[in-house]
Amino acid sequence: PAAAPPPPAAPPAAPAPVQLTKVTLTKNAPTVSLTKQGGTSGGMRVNLNWEVRKQFKGWGAKLGRAVAMHSDLDLDLCALYELSDGRKGVIQALGNAFGALDRPPFIHLDGDDRTGANASGENMSINLDQKSAFRRILIFVTIYEGARSFADLNATVTLTPQHGASIDFSLDECTVPSTVCALALLTNEHGDLLVRRESRFLVPERGVSPQRTVDYAYGWGLDWTPGRK
Repeated sequence: PAAAPPPPAAPPAAPAPVQLTKVTLTKNAPTVSLTKQGGTSGGMRVNLNWEVRKQFKGWGAKLGRAVAMHSDLDLDLCALYELSDGRKGVIQALGNAFGALDRPPFIHLDGDDRTGANASGENMSINLDQKSAFRRILIFVTIYEGARSFADLNATVTLTPQHGASIDFSLDECTVPSTVCALALLTNEHGDLLVRRESRFLVPERGVSPQRTVDYAYGWGLDWTPGRK
């Protein structure tokens, strides 16, 4: 009898799609390129989420203050920007400086959540289609009310490009009486936006606002007037 025909060769396996995994920035590896992560266009969401540690250590224990719950804190996500044409400014809830995505500065702050009931934390968006318009962006957070410092806050920053891998990092433990923290610095290096973890807690001098404190620390050079929301 005739031998059975050999079974047909299996089709070659399709190459697995490249899985872009999340990038976590650390003190030892603080910088990543958005281009290398595939985040070169569309919008990018910047999120700050936090919880209060139940056990008080460091500065909070020394103050002996009551536990500040999430709902008692009003943390404000903000950004200083410098555009490639030299314009500078600030994005913040104070003075309703929420910005815009479709026109300069191409950065927009979501509505300020005064209740703390928003489980998603504070959010800001950056238009990566306009990345050539940016020279540098400093994302920072201030305590508007509800606590005297960031001590005992467990905070995570996540940057999620529309395309490409997300980038996240945790803030270091705060050991100083800080009311303002520089989170991340984005710089335009020949068309590629680099993201650098800062996690830098700053202590304003007496009579100096948190915003002006960040400005001084990073040499931004804005003129500041008192604001309220």
